[in-house]
Amino acid sequence: MAKQLSKEERSKRRNRRTKNQNEKAKSWIREWLDALLFAAVAALIIRAFFFEAYRIPTPSMEKTLMTGDFLIVSKISYGPRTPMVLGVPFTNIYMQGLVLPWTRLPGFSEVERNDIVVFNYPIDIAPIAGKTNYIKRAVGIPGDTLSIDDKQLYVNSEEANPFPGIQQVYEVDVRNRIRLSASKVQAAGGTIYQSRNGNSGSYRINMTDEVAENISNWPEVTNVELFVLPDTFNEYDRRSFSFSSGFNNHHHMSPVVVPFEGQTVTLTADNYHIYEAIITRYEKNDVERNGGQFIINGEETNEYTIQQDYYFVMGDNRDDSEDSRFWGFVPQTHIVGKAGIIYFSWDKDRWLPRFDRLLNVIHD
Repeated sequence: MAKQLSKEERSKRRNRRTKNQNEKAKSWIREWLDALLFAAVAALIIRAFFFEAYRIPTPSMEKTLMTGDFLIVSKISYGPRTPMVLGVPFTNIYMQGLVLPWTRLPGFSEVERNDIVVFNYPIDIAPIAGKTNYIKRAVGIPGDTLSIDDKQLYVNSEEANPFPGIQQVYEVDVRNRIRLSASKVQAAGGTIYQSRNGNSGSYRINMTDEVAENISNWPEVTNVELFVLPDTFNEYDRRSFSFSSGFNNHHHMSPVVVPFEGQTVTLTADNYHIYEAIITRYEKNDVERNGGQFIINGEETNEYTIQQDYYFVMGDNRDDSEDSRFWGFVPQTHIVGKAGIIYFSWDKDRWLPRFDRLLNVIHD
């Protein structure tokens, strides 16, 4: 017969089993906590130095990038920046007034002309990493000479490359007593921006060149041409700040060289608006000005040597994008990374994913 355990021995066995179960439970919890901690640290490192997810909140890059696109942006393409501020991980909350010493690590390439780049909005009042993220096309790289004539961008005296996704506003005339259908225009890929003569007559439509060519063949349409502001029109009377004061409007821009590191510029009363933000805001110099006379860091001079490279960016939705035509150049320190892939896209109007855009590689 099996030996019967005493009450005391049975109690000891129960206590040992309970202790073993508790230790196993604690071990399991520790393993999960360790795994979660490792995953969080790995995600922070990946986010800080390799890749980060971004969402397109506005239509400024349509039709190349759509509102509701979710992107993976490569920080290693141009070189990641070491942390600039201390903040709450995975949020935009950071410690005010504390800016860390930082540097940019080596990347695979420099920003190339027409790359689609994410950058910190230069004129935000915040530490660089705390500024709003913007995404635009880098149409001008350091040393390029840019100009705009009747909305046509010229780079180094040559017409800039056209891209299929670029949208602009066109004027569309239709036959008498015919109303242009907004739904038909939308189905073709355009958006009626303005009806100039009530419900019929002339319309302004935001669309790509391809859509404009298509609409020009509609039987009710008599004429399609690019809408261009006259060069005598000064839209900046309505603006409190404009990089392009001295230019008439964003459909026309006199030639300007995109600043580059080591460039020495001669400052005048007529061109200081181009370089003011660079000298004072981005390169932290004290400037006193009296007309065409300048005192920089206590020294009277009319010359300044640029300390870093800059870029000129524009949205592909050319008539619905505030970009370098309005607020100036993007400093190299503000470059975050290169747009790589659309991993998801949400159409808020239809409340459906755009399945045809999933996992699309973003081509320059």
